[in-house]
Formats: sequence, C-alpha cells, structure tokens
Amino acid sequence: MKWFVTGGAGFIGSSLVRGLVRDGESVLVADKLTYAGHLSSLKPVSSLPGFQFEKIDIVDFEALSAAIRKFEPDAIVHLAAESHVDRSITGAHEFIQTNIVGSFNVLEAARAYWSGLKGRRADNFRVLHVSTDEVYGSLGDEGFFTEETPFDPRSPYSASKAASDHLASAWHHTYGLPVLVSNCSNNYGPYQLPEKLIPLMLLNALEGRDLPVYGDGKNVRDWLYVDDHADALRLIVTRGRAGETYNIGGRNERSNIDVVHRICDLVDQLAPQSGSRRALIKHVTDRPGHDRRYAIDATKAETQIGWKAKQTFETGLEATVRWYIDNEEWWRPLRAQGHGASRLGLLPVGTHK
Repeated sequence: MKWFVTGGAGFIGSSLVRGLVRDGESVLVADKLTYAGHLSSLKPVSSLPGFQFEKIDIVDFEALSAAIRKFEPDAIVHLAAESHVDRSITGAHEFIQTNIVGSFNVLEAARAYWSGLKGRRADNFRVLHVSTDEVYGSLGDEGFFTEETPFDPRSPYSASKAASDHLASAWHHTYGLPVLVSNCSNNYGPYQLPEKLIPLMLLNALEGRDLPVYGDGKNVRDWLYVDDHADALRLIVTRGRAGETYNIGGRNERSNIDVVHRICDLVDQLAPQSGSRRALIKHVTDRPGHDRRYAIDATKAETQIGWKAKQTFETGLEATVRWYIDNEEWWRPLRAQGHGASRLGLLPVGTHK
C-alpha cells in the first residue's frame, strides 16, 4: 500500500511511519514541522526505501492537494493536529486553524482525489481521521467511553477535535467519502515531547528538577502505549468499515499522582542516586477545565478488527523510561529549545490568540 500520513513527524505519526516503512510500505509524510513535529523522530527510517517527506501545512489546501495527487495514495491517515490541552488554553487560534480548517482541507483534498479513482482503487481507498477520547468530556468514578458516548468537550483542544470528528462523519454521510474515525486514550512512549506528563516528569526526575502535579493529582487517564496505537491505526485502515468510529484504549487506568510515583521509582531504579525522586513532587494550581477521568471501552476494536494492546502500563512505562535514558541525543536538543521548561495552561487575557 501507499500511505499518505499528515503529521507523520509527530509523536503518534512517527510511530506509525516507522512501523510502515520498516514493513516495506510506501509512505509520504506531510508535516508542517511545528514545535511538535521533528525529523529526528523519523531518522531511523528516513534512508529506507519507500520513505518520502514533504513539508506541508494542511491549512494550505493547494499544496496539500498537489501532494496527494502526485503521490497517488491508497490511504490517507490524518494525524496532523495541535494536540496539547495546555497550549490550547493559552493559544486557541492555532487549534481552530489546524484542527478544524486543516481537517476540512484534508477531507476536501481526499474527496477530490478519490472522485478520480476507478474500480478497485476507488473501492479500497480509505481516509482515517485520528482523534481523541477528550471529545467525550469527563467521566465520573465509573463507566467507560464508547463509540456512542455523546460529545461533551471541555477545552479548546477537545472542542476543535470534536468539530473535526463531526466534519469527518459528515463527509462520509454526505459525499460517500470512505472515512473512518478513531478516538484514542492518552498515548505515551518513545519520541514524545518533553512537555507531556510522562516525559516531563521522567526528564525532570533525571535532572533533579521539581515534578509539578496539577491539583490533587487524582485525575485519572487510560494510558495507551504509542506503538500499540500505531498497530490499531493500521488495522482500522485495512480491516475497518468506512463510516465507523473505533475507540482505542489500553485498559490501563491510572491517576496522575500514581503515574508520577511509578516514574520516580523507575528512575530511582534505572538511574540511581541518593534519595528518592518522589521528594521532587510539587502540587501546583490545577489547570482550567481539567477533566477528572477518561477511560475507553475498546471492545469494538478488539472484536471487529482484531486489535489488542500488547503492552501493559508496567511494561510500557519501563520501556519508555529506558528509552529516554538511552536516547538523550533525541530529547536534549528539545529541552534546550524550552520544551517543558515553563508551565503552560494558564488563562490568557486580552488576546484572541
């Protein structure tokens, strides 16, 4: 197959691309290379046959359309997005542009390309719009998000993703475009930006910095190892039904404070020093609109496309800590650029951006 992957230099996208290229697939990565996209994440496969890259902003419809027409893909996996809740609070403008306008452009460019395909190529063509469980809002102490859960986004980020999910569904029902949607739980693993919870706490612990935990730390997330998510995306494209939504979760619920405690213990074990890293934990003022709990029911993906997470949270987190310890050359330049150096998620005043 030929795969056109938007946002393929990002965290989840690069995991998908590395797996596809190593398996001999042909992949064109289209990425704007914002703060979240780095060619260093693709370095392990960038010299292999089948890999191509073009620097493209999905808000630029003409450039996006031209690249799709030239590459002639069998599938488009749309991962390009602004994805950090904290950044959406302080700068919602880019989230509206990329996540809503950009997703509209991807759907329209895909529709124009698909309309020119014939026979089996047209029948087999797929567009996968990759989204988040945050569109569903916040859960109580019990229950799980399913594909039928009503949307109830609580942040500019989740609202922008909910809007793009609706666009994807509408383009299938209105135009017949063979679109699928996936909504995933919190990802973690190698190559994740240092401003996200797990790599931030991990690297701060390694460097002896404070570990800032929002509020009481009891907000719960369902954690999904990134390579397991990438496997799910491939199966959704090749086995999923157009027009359907698939929830992808690792069945690994943990409170934030429990995650931070486990990271401290692993860093103490793998990079020992005097004293426990738990002493670095500092509770800070909660961020606005912080959802209390997410948890996904992945039964549909497990039964209909045959996907199941391979990593438990324990095995995945240990593999992640070991990777960051062994790959300082990847994350050190990002830390030097300021990733994870200051708090995000404070309410801005007096600006629409």
